[in-house]
Amino acid sequence: MTATATATAPQAPIAAYTPPLPEARPETLGLSRPRLQAMSDAFKREIDKGTVPGVTVLVARRGQVGWFEALGRQSPAAAAPMARDSIFRIFSMTKPIVSVAIMALVEDGYLLLSDAVAKFIPEFASQQVGIVRDGKLELVPPVRPMTVQDLLRHTSGLTYEHQGDGPVHKLYQESRVRSRKISNAEHAALVASFPLVCQPGAEFNYSRSTDILGRIIEVVSGKSLGSFLTERVLAPLQMAETAFSTPEANAGRLAEPFAADPWTGDKVALFNMHEAPVMESGGGGLVSTTMDYARFCLMLRNGGTLDGVRIIGRKTLELMASDHLGPHVQINGTLLAPGHGFGLGFAVRREAGIAPFPGSVGQYFWSGIAGTFFWIDPKEDLFVVFMSQGPGQRDYTRTLVRDLVYAAVE
Repeated sequence: MTATATATAPQAPIAAYTPPLPEARPETLGLSRPRLQAMSDAFKREIDKGTVPGVTVLVARRGQVGWFEALGRQSPAAAAPMARDSIFRIFSMTKPIVSVAIMALVEDGYLLLSDAVAKFIPEFASQQVGIVRDGKLELVPPVRPMTVQDLLRHTSGLTYEHQGDGPVHKLYQESRVRSRKISNAEHAALVASFPLVCQPGAEFNYSRSTDILGRIIEVVSGKSLGSFLTERVLAPLQMAETAFSTPEANAGRLAEPFAADPWTGDKVALFNMHEAPVMESGGGGLVSTTMDYARFCLMLRNGGTLDGVRIIGRKTLELMASDHLGPHVQINGTLLAPGHGFGLGFAVRREAGIAPFPGSVGQYFWSGIAGTFFWIDPKEDLFVVFMSQGPGQRDYTRTLVRDLVYAAVE
């Protein structure tokens, strides 16, 4: 490994076979077949109502798949049915993969969670904190440096342009930060030029932090983010169709949303999955399939291994899946439901109650803005992968699939 960065090159599409996971009858896994059928029926009703074009749902328990269905249409503009191997934009479900990758570098001894981000990206050394007083933005120095751990748990002081309308958010909105045509290095330097929305470590603000982790991976490894992810996570897990783009040969397998949101009428525009971006977004750039992501989930369920290959250490994963916010970090926004905290790349359930949906203490999960979702419940030895392309309906479908799957757990 080298301490200097290389230029980010577009990742060549992966063209290989993704092995399926072992399957078993649901009743042998402690899952109710009638309740799982009721789940499928509920999503068929939603599809018939025009809530989403189609979905896939994979439910696994005790390391085996007990239910895997593709329902509805792959795209509202075509007659092709949704398929088990349809390809989706997974957006922020990229974050857990990148978080595992950065922790692999921690395990290799190339960095510490307590390292300052500026150690790897010098532009962050001069970043200040923006304080709004009397409607004006004032800049003050940070009390302490932003760390790698802050990036992983979203306590960095960075933000997303759509997470508010304050002066700092407007700087993000007016910049090229969303461009897929700038490099990861240019993106990181641009983010470093904006003030922080709070002191590092003080607040949970969902943000572009994982994009910055992706850049740190490039600096430390000397490889593009896509190349490193393939080498350390995707190829070992045989996630053969997870990448920052997919070839034109897969044009007939792409899941697409409605052109206009069925609830609001607003135009829906998602990125072109065939276009290899210059900016390989660690926070939201990957495309994947249901089975590919299920292999990632099974590795997590297994404590960091799959098919005899170890991706991450058991204790490292235990640290990642623990709450890192505690009682003193202010949680901003609505992404974390009551009773939840955030670990190193995942949301974590802290309490059995309070949240308006079922689950278990210690469950960890994340989702994507276009409608994809996964969770792992160690207590019930359960994991679920849900895929759709319905951005405006994502909160509803996430809660619906939770309710319906847990109703089937015996």
